[in-house]
Amino acid sequence: MTEITSKYADFEGLRERAVALRREGLSRRQIRDRLHVDNNDILNRLLEGEPPPEWTKRPNAKDDLRARARELRMEGKTYDQIQLELGCSKGSISLWVRDLPKPAPRTREEASAISKRGWEIVLQRRERERQETKRAAEHEIGALTERELFLLGVGLYWAEGTKDKPHARRERVTFVNSDPAMIQIFLAWLALVGVSPDNLRFHLMIHESADVVAAENYWADLTCTDVSKFGKTTLKKHNPKTNRKNVGENYRGCLVIQVRQSAELYRRIEGWWCGIVGGSVLVQGHSLPN
Repeated sequence: MTEITSKYADFEGLRERAVALRREGLSRRQIRDRLHVDNNDILNRLLEGEPPPEWTKRPNAKDDLRARARELRMEGKTYDQIQLELGCSKGSISLWVRDLPKPAPRTREEASAISKRGWEIVLQRRERERQETKRAAEHEIGALTERELFLLGVGLYWAEGTKDKPHARRERVTFVNSDPAMIQIFLAWLALVGVSPDNLRFHLMIHESADVVAAENYWADLTCTDVSKFGKTTLKKHNPKTNRKNVGENYRGCLVIQVRQSAELYRRIEGWWCGIVGGSVLVQGHSLPN
C-alpha cells in the first residue's frame, strides 16, 4: 500500500500528463503503458472527464437508425410511424428520442391509416410464410409412381364423383369439379386405367351471369378438346339475393366429365375403394412407413 501511494504521490502532475496523452489521441491501454499505471481506479481518476478519441469508439450498427429516428421525431412523427419506417422496437425508439418534444396528437384518420399500414405488413409476412410452407410441402412429394396415382385417383373419384345408390342406380362414371388441377389429375388417372379419350364426354355447368363463352374455351383448352365437341352447357339461374363469392374472371363454373359405357369401370372403382378401406384397417394401430 505504501508503494502504491508513493508511486502516485504527484497525482496532479500525473493527471496532466495523462490528459495530454489522451488529447493526443492515445487509448487507455497506451496511456497505462506509457505512464506505468497498473491500477484501473487510478487510471479512471486520471482520465475523468476526458472523452475517448474517435478511433477508439466501436461502431454501433444502430447509430444510423438512431439518427434517422431522431430526424423523424423532429418532423413530428409518432413512435408507431417511426417503427413502421425503420422496423425497430418502440423501446429503442423511446430511448433514442426521449429528450425531444412530443408531436401533436394525431387525428382519428391518421391513427386509422397507421393501423392499416401496420396490419398490411403483418398480412404480407403471413402470406410469405404461407407460400414458403406450401413450396416446402410441394417439394416433399416428388414424382408419383403409377400405383400412387392409381390410389389417388380412386380416392379422388369416391370423394367427388357420382355414386350408385340402392334407390337410384347410377353405374356410370361421372366426375364434376371446378378445380383445374383436380380435372387434370382425374384425366391422367382415366388414361392410367385404360380409358380412351374417344369415350370421354364433357359439358359445363355455370351461372348464367358469368362469361360462358370464355369458360367453355378455357375448359376446352385444358382438356385438349375442341369446344364444338362439348355437350350443351347447363346454365344456373342467377339469384340476386344470393351473395355469391365465386364471381369474377377466375370463375369458370364446373366441368362435367362423363365416361361412356362405364358401368364395368364404375363397379371396379367401387371395389377398389372397398379394397383401400380394408387395407387401411390393417395398418390401424401400427406405425405407417415414412
